[in-house]
Amino acid sequence: MALLRFASVLVLAIWVGGLATLGSLAAPEIFRVLERHDPAHGRALAGEVFGAVFQRFQRAAWVLGALLLALYGLRALLGPRPRRLGLRVWTATALLAMSLVGGLVLAPRIDAIRRATAGPVAGLPDGDATRAEFGRLHGLSNGLMLLTLLAGAGLMWTELRDPQ
Repeated sequence: MALLRFASVLVLAIWVGGLATLGSLAAPEIFRVLERHDPAHGRALAGEVFGAVFQRFQRAAWVLGALLLALYGLRALLGPRPRRLGLRVWTATALLAMSLVGGLVLAPRIDAIRRATAGPVAGLPDGDATRAEFGRLHGLSNGLMLLTLLAGAGLMWTELRDPQ
């Protein structure tokens, strides 16, 4: 059981750590470097680069989510059952669902707007409907990412506090 518990914590650490690294370190640096290198087009290029990196991470997150659910299933079958297993399974399912929505619903719509726009989306006028839609989708994507990060950290905390 200790090995399965360790594997659960490791999966969560990779998932949550990856999100934290992408959001707090990778994205700002990608944008900073590319905007400095090419002030006219750097922001648009940075969005494409980060979008590609994030999409690849999302696919890894889907595998991690499925693995976490499988680990919970094994732990339940082999016993003893972890405390609040149902809550953990629902939380892991919600994490996976948020990741799927971000990667399969929001990201393609954001990319479609980016491709359909001549130049950077930020260069559109403030009242432009396309810019507003991009901002709404981007904000929703960031919100889901933050919620996934926080819920995943909470789930990791629960795992670390439970000896089973």
